[in-house]
Amino acid sequence: MMNLIVDVGNSRVKAVVVRGMEVVAEHVAEEYSQEWFEGVVAGCAVECAIVASTRGDGEAIAAVLREMIPCVVVFTPSTTPIPLANSYHSKDTLGADRLAAAVGAAALYPESDIMIVDFGTAITIDYVVDGAFLGGNISPGVTTRFRALSEFTACLPLCSATEERLEYGRTTREAIEQGVMRGVEHEIRGYVEAFLQENAKKIVIFTGGDAKYFVKRIKNAIFADCEPVVYGLSRILEYNAKHC
Repeated sequence: MMNLIVDVGNSRVKAVVVRGMEVVAEHVAEEYSQEWFEGVVAGCAVECAIVASTRGDGEAIAAVLREMIPCVVVFTPSTTPIPLANSYHSKDTLGADRLAAAVGAAALYPESDIMIVDFGTAITIDYVVDGAFLGGNISPGVTTRFRALSEFTACLPLCSATEERLEYGRTTREAIEQGVMRGVEHEIRGYVEAFLQENAKKIVIFTGGDAKYFVKRIKNAIFADCEPVVYGLSRILEYNAKHC
């Protein structure tokens, strides 16, 4: 049996066809359409799908998918049952991607306390401790920081992420690049060191589009090849599919 995982973030739509936990196909686009989804599921015997959207258009996407898939679950953190305790207070404003990543990480590392750092449009730092999602923190992502410097100043250029590491920026562009990259590095390193100090049974997971820039800079972090959001949504779909 194949399932479709649809993860709609701030800047892209990801559709992943999975069999169990094996990724059969993965598609990414800036926007979705019925024709795009038809291409995603073409040749795949997809029986169930789950939609998680940070844009609030989950039901609209589900309506499109129900034309081709018999069982479609819209993941809403405040109402959708999940296989993980949730201690977050304002569940109605909790991002679906954050909670799904927590479910996925808890399933991957069931005996550990976990810190999940997702490097996207926003950087989210979330915690699963003693089998429960506790919440975490949100700050601007790498690209968001570069855009803010360009858009809210008169003369600074728009820069982008770099793997280059310099002690001093000797041009304005270098100063911006190193300031953002090293600023994020020190910020996240502080979180990691504080988290790991408490006891040894802890795991730090880096995920998201910009994680590759920081996994080598910061020790004791695991880069998530199997994205915890996709894994978590698959687990949530399995948990709810019996009610379709």
